[in-house]
Amino acid sequence: MVEHRDPVPLHVEQVREAAPEGVRTAVGDARELDLDDASADAVLLLGPLYHLRDRDDRVRALREAARVVRPGGTVFAAAISRWAPRYDDLVGRARYEEDPTMPARVAEVERTGWMPPIVPGSFWAYLHRPDELRGEVRDAGLELADLVGVEGLAFVLPDLERRLADPLGHEVLLDTARATERVPELLGTSPHMIATAVRPE
Repeated sequence: MVEHRDPVPLHVEQVREAAPEGVRTAVGDARELDLDDASADAVLLLGPLYHLRDRDDRVRALREAARVVRPGGTVFAAAISRWAPRYDDLVGRARYEEDPTMPARVAEVERTGWMPPIVPGSFWAYLHRPDELRGEVRDAGLELADLVGVEGLAFVLPDLERRLADPLGHEVLLDTARATERVPELLGTSPHMIATAVRPE
């Protein structure tokens, strides 16, 4: 059985309509889950760490994941890198061409970690530094087993689709992602990071 929780009722309805049998969903808050202690083999936090602005709330969500997962179980937590807007909005999309205030706005995001909507219709988020994510996992009582950059820098390539369609280009990009995904100095260059943590036995 897969248990899904989301604070947005629309998302819960969409899961109810589309999910296969064996998936239960309900409106919920990652900081206070309606699930029993040690009731899950694994927990995936895909959203809470970048939609909770305050550190205490993020650690609380991680603690709840640690409570719900069985001893020895794994918690996977996604975070957005502090430098994602620089690489995506400035380098990849050249948004400074249409909005000359964009470089200053991105610099402010990097200073504070808080990203208001960069363009109309986009979302707000808290953006992590790798060491900050490590500290939150630790302070939640979890043991960090791995921290990887998900995309690497290939996402800024203007001809990414062409390269992925070519078998050799596809392999080169994947090999590069594998070669750099755990390099500490490069973690922040990937727009997203995944922390893999374990609840101590």
